[in-house]
Formats: sequence, structure tokens, C-alpha cells
Amino acid sequence: VTQHVKERYADKPIYNLIVLPFEHEETTEDRTIYNAATCLKSSYSVADAVFLVDNQRFVRKDSSIKGNITKINSMIAEPFYNMLCAGEEKKAKYIATKVLDAGDIIQTLVGWTVIGYGRSDIPLIRFRRESKRDFRAKGDETLKGVQAMDEAISELSLKCNPVDSKRALYLISAPSKEMNMDMIKALGDYMRDIAPEAFIRNGDYPRERGMLDVSVILSELSDVEKVRNYYSQSTTLIPEFKRRQEETEVKLRAIEDASKDIPSLLS
Repeated sequence: VTQHVKERYADKPIYNLIVLPFEHEETTEDRTIYNAATCLKSSYSVADAVFLVDNQRFVRKDSSIKGNITKINSMIAEPFYNMLCAGEEKKAKYIATKVLDAGDIIQTLVGWTVIGYGRSDIPLIRFRRESKRDFRAKGDETLKGVQAMDEAISELSLKCNPVDSKRALYLISAPSKEMNMDMIKALGDYMRDIAPEAFIRNGDYPRERGMLDVSVILSELSDVEKVRNYYSQSTTLIPEFKRRQEETEVKLRAIEDASKDIPSLLS
């Protein structure tokens, strides 16, 4: 499908989102690993970027939703909402000081990619400008921002090492009066610390809600352990699948040979 769309719209970037199997699916059926590996390899060779989502990470958040696929899908989609809305906003009061638009997103998305989302409630916070403080303690507003980014990184759609990313993007969304330069700088410093080799883009999205949230994308990952493991396990499984197929064919031929002297009801 990706290849067909790419050929049809050659001048447009094409992105895939691949949801990886649950842990129990991998352990009960080894062909699941092989299928995932072939899907990953095929998508990566065609798509401009591939978002990786590990189903198992969402299950761990709340064991009661194991069977609730709709809820899991909602959790997967949630981090994309602000990213896609910020650059398309029409109401003046919601237009950012630094707009994160489609061009920024397109320039960020390359190869293996993960996304994360974190939030902090801010019902009673009033920001104050203070100086000469460590960025993790520059008032309640900055602390809330850092906590939200902490959560976004810890809840990335797939476990990875941010150091391996070559491109990164983050978007902070909160009421406009509760965002300030100290917070923006603190989040920028945070991102630079964890992704020192990445080209980092950022933006803000003022929304009148009782929360502060941060969306993060890490892209052009040079190493993804989960993908590497799928590939290495599949390489081991291929000869095993071939052996099983040959064994099955031998047994079927033996059954057929045993029945050769038995008349058939078919003319």
C-alpha cells in the first residue's frame, strides 16, 4: 500500500505508523516475529518515516485495558493531536508565538521515529519570573513543564535511546499566560541534554485548559534495539520454517503413498 501511494503521490512525503505485536503474541507464535520483521523492512524501504509503536508499553500503563483495543488506539493517537493542530489554528488567541507547522514536521520526520506525550495539571499555578535558579527549580511553571517532558520521554511509543536520534521536535501546549521564556529554555536544555546530536525544532500552542502538555518526536534514530532484535530473530527462524515445511511435505507424501492402492469414489 505504501509503495502504491508513494508512486501515486511522488511529490508528497509518506509516513507509516507500525504497531508492533503484544508480548504474548510474540511468545506464542514465532511467525509473528517474522511477519513483523518483513513488515518493518518493507515499510522502511519505501516510507519517508516510520513511527514505531509498541503495543506492550500501553498495556503496562493500566492492566485493565488489555482487551480494550479502542482505548489502546486512543492512547496511541493522543500524542499526534496537538502536533497536527498547532500549525492549522485559525483563532488568533490560540496562534503560537513560535508556530510549529507542517514544514517543521516534514523536516523532522526521517526514518525510524518515535513519539511521546506528557502532561501536568495546572489548575492553580501562577507563573512568576525569577532568576538565578537551576532550570529544574525555576518556579512551579518550569517544574511542571519539565515534569511533562519527563513523562513524554518515559512514555515514548517505543523504548529507545534518545542519544541515537538525529532530529527531534517538541511542542508545549498550555494557557498563554502560563508559558514563559524560562520554561521554553528549560525544555530546550532538557532536550539538548538527552539528544545532543539532534537538530531540534520546537513550538508552542496556547490553549485555555487546566493543563500543560508536551509532545515529543525523536526521529532519524540510528539504532532501534527492538527492530534489530526482530531482524536477528527472523534470520534464525527462516531455516527453521523451511525445515518444518519440508518435514510436513515428507509426511504428506507418506500418507499419499500409503493410500495409493485404495480405490477412490471420484471417477
